[in-house]
Amino acid sequence: MTNVAMQAPPIEPAAPSPRPDLDKGFNPLSLILFVGLLTGGFLYVVYSVYADVNAAGTRITTLLPFLLLFVALLIALGFEFVNGFHDTANAVATVIYTHSLPAELAVVWSGVFNFLGVLTSTGAVAFGIVSLLPVELILQVGSSAGFAMVFALLIAAIIWNLGTWWLGLPASSSHTLIGSIIGVGIANALARGIDGTSGVDWSKATEIGYALLLSPLFGFCAAGLVLLSLKVLVRNPALYAEPKGKEPPPWWIRGILILTCTGVSFAHGSNDGQKGMGLIMLILIGTVPTAYALNRTPAPSQMESFQAASAAAAVVIEKQAAGYNVLGNPRPAVTSYISQRKMSEGTYVSLAALVKEIADQVDKYGSVDKIPAEAVSNTRNDMYLASEALRFMMKDKENSLTKPEAAALNIYKKELDMATRFIPTWVKVAVAIALGLGTMIGWKRIVVTVGERIGKSHLTYAQGASAELVAAGTIAAADIYGLPVSTTHVLSSGVAGTMAANGSGLQWATVRNLLMAWVLTLPCAIALSAGLYMLFLQIF
Repeated sequence: MTNVAMQAPPIEPAAPSPRPDLDKGFNPLSLILFVGLLTGGFLYVVYSVYADVNAAGTRITTLLPFLLLFVALLIALGFEFVNGFHDTANAVATVIYTHSLPAELAVVWSGVFNFLGVLTSTGAVAFGIVSLLPVELILQVGSSAGFAMVFALLIAAIIWNLGTWWLGLPASSSHTLIGSIIGVGIANALARGIDGTSGVDWSKATEIGYALLLSPLFGFCAAGLVLLSLKVLVRNPALYAEPKGKEPPPWWIRGILILTCTGVSFAHGSNDGQKGMGLIMLILIGTVPTAYALNRTPAPSQMESFQAASAAAAVVIEKQAAGYNVLGNPRPAVTSYISQRKMSEGTYVSLAALVKEIADQVDKYGSVDKIPAEAVSNTRNDMYLASEALRFMMKDKENSLTKPEAAALNIYKKELDMATRFIPTWVKVAVAIALGLGTMIGWKRIVVTVGERIGKSHLTYAQGASAELVAAGTIAAADIYGLPVSTTHVLSSGVAGTMAANGSGLQWATVRNLLMAWVLTLPCAIALSAGLYMLFLQIF
């Protein structure tokens, strides 16, 4: 009988955490509730437009402006719908891949907080983006060139976003929209026979460009540092482990992950939701100026504060204009200054005359909301011109303004902006619905990329929390300063940063594709929107 040595069975490696169930359908009751909310929101939007137009005393002589309004709003909301594919999906990737929430519940949860983020947004990002557009197109947004501009930049952004979504690449909707706006600005300048570089506010574009460039680098480094700090401060091994099977994490880890997902979703709504709002307001101003060119719901005290700010600003500007006289219409000189940013002898005196005309118009009718329909567009354009001129003057290093004088002009500018830069609640509701619907339909492709294709190992609880904590903080800070940042870039770079800090390794093929999408987005969006703008100029 042969003795056979007893050998211990080989140790099986730990089974990797299984992929979450991404194909489970929504509960019928949840689906019915969601469709009901969408229907209610749609009816609220339709009623609000009707009520606003009716209250403004708009006389309907032709349905063409309203047909253009419907088409333009459909395209603008289509952009936000596609934005939901890309950016909102990033917020739910970590909670889904750590089994903190089932996919269908995570998507609905994120959608609710996106909605709340949109509703509480300030509008600073929305109008920061609008200020990149050529001033002459903003003043004539209801013209053929104005509609060509809005249609071109939105359709170009949608085309690029859909293409990158189809490839599963988390490209940036912010990056795409900025590129589209620059493309329209350059094409508009060339169409008018002037240097293409003069068609864009490059100082604002540079400011936004820095935010888009630095935010992913910050996300990568900050998320890695947060993870390393957690390892020093929190020694519980459970936080740094991969999910076991399909079991949810311990309750305290689960709570942290759901909280960070909530923060990213809310911050995304408050920042990204605004990107279409400013353009929707331009569409409304162009098609129904009597209802939307000026804020018709001012605070009771606004008239007094406007008059006081106007008087103080007039003293400052007239002091700078001393010794000069304006001949004729002051608007061309102010418009030229905004377009070219070159101060001339007539700049201050023309602005002083414009400020006086605005004050006379408001005083004549008693308040901004009482300005009659036929005068609304002109008053709004005058206020916009004065506000933009003041913005550039206070940035000009050659101005001789003292601190009290600059403060007086700042206060007056804020009063002008309160009258012209507002967003009705129904616009926010419409954008929130479009974002939520996009997330519900197209979230899977981007979620898979973020959850499976950035790092070589499965996402741990600490990595997911670190990436989302940094993303939420970065987006919220950008919202305060009125700068658009990319949720996609910040979160995906944050996940990559935690993988690098953890020594897990990166899937360089995915990283290369993400970098290519980042590099190509701007030139491709510029070329697409410039070509579409030239095409639409011929059509309109």
